[in-house]
Amino acid sequence: MPSLDFTLPHWAYWATLVVFPLVAMVMARRSRVEGFALPIGYLVLVTGGLFGLHRLYLRNLWGLLYLPLFAMILVANAQERDARNMQSQANNTVSSAQRVIERVAPEVEGVDERIAALRADIDAAEEGSFGRIRAERMLEKTLANRDQNAARLADMRQKLADAEPQLAAAISARAWWGNVAFAMFLLICAFLAVDAVLLPGMMRRARARLEVRQEAAAPPPGSLAAIEKAAAERLRAEEAQQVQGDFAHVGSDWTGAIDRLSYYTGEFVSYWAVIAVMAYYYEVVARYVFNSPTIWVHEGMYLMFGMQYLIAGAYAALTDAHVKVDVFYADWSPLRKALVDLFTSIFFFIFAGTLLVTGWIFAMDATVVNELSFSEWKIAYWPFKWAIAVGAVLLILQGISKLASDAATVRNSLRGA
Repeated sequence: MPSLDFTLPHWAYWATLVVFPLVAMVMARRSRVEGFALPIGYLVLVTGGLFGLHRLYLRNLWGLLYLPLFAMILVANAQERDARNMQSQANNTVSSAQRVIERVAPEVEGVDERIAALRADIDAAEEGSFGRIRAERMLEKTLANRDQNAARLADMRQKLADAEPQLAAAISARAWWGNVAFAMFLLICAFLAVDAVLLPGMMRRARARLEVRQEAAAPPPGSLAAIEKAAAERLRAEEAQQVQGDFAHVGSDWTGAIDRLSYYTGEFVSYWAVIAVMAYYYEVVARYVFNSPTIWVHEGMYLMFGMQYLIAGAYAALTDAHVKVDVFYADWSPLRKALVDLFTSIFFFIFAGTLLVTGWIFAMDATVVNELSFSEWKIAYWPFKWAIAVGAVLLILQGISKLASDAATVRNSLRGA
């Protein structure tokens, strides 16, 4: 399989974080489309076409044909990785043996001449002289080294003879499995190209089948179809109620502007979770299909989730979604809740103010030095650290809105009393 060498540019990363949520917010406010939609069909083809999900989306069982092809890619890539490891091990053995042979072979080949010269020195030296003793010791050491080097040389030559066929076999196996994976990938790409042309017609036929089923008699009560229809309607009602329930926290007076800011910023960053799904999908395909793990997906996503956590804090405060222990608080009257909230708001503003000050310091320091990540992606850190300050500002504004709402509750209760 060919490798993927794509690294997401920094400008594309930031553009995606801005543009995608805006498009998603607009699409979420459009009326729900019943049945099949051609844009969604092409989206599934692009994102899940390797698995045939676009055909399964249309309830076309030919999508099952993609699964064994994709499974074959995974198997071939696994075999290719094993062959690559064998090639690396065999290559290391061959290289090590060759280096030892190149270094030891000349010593073994010339040792007989050195031994003969040392014996001649022994014969020429006087008995018991220092020169004779030194020559005898040198001869003894040379003979020991000769035997040791000869055994090492024979061992290295045997290892080289054993490793060279293994290296050739590993190279051949790696090329074979790589070609198999690439052939399966090209076959899937060919199917995808055909399906990209046929998708509008497939969509029309799927819609026609759906209309025929809808025009049929209503399912009898208690049947599986009736249960599925009721469950779908109940799910849509719950989704609408959830959206309406969150927006019900938005005030109507001047605090409503702050509440709407918290609501829409929270909705904006919530769609970043969809970006993470697509990014990690790309990472899985790049890693297991093309043997090309990325250097930017994990770092980009955990930095994105850090910003999401900070910026969505105001939305959580608006909808009262922060974790708290309300064993006694839940049963109190609105007046008592407002009085307690007014008192505990002191601690809230201490926390939010500290977050703002420290976030501002972190962001300014990172901006001045243009702090970059330590990975090869080298993305700037200062925008992420400014998210700390932005999240703190939003949290303080929402705290002010909550404070005004609690004060109004106390005031209205006292006037009523």
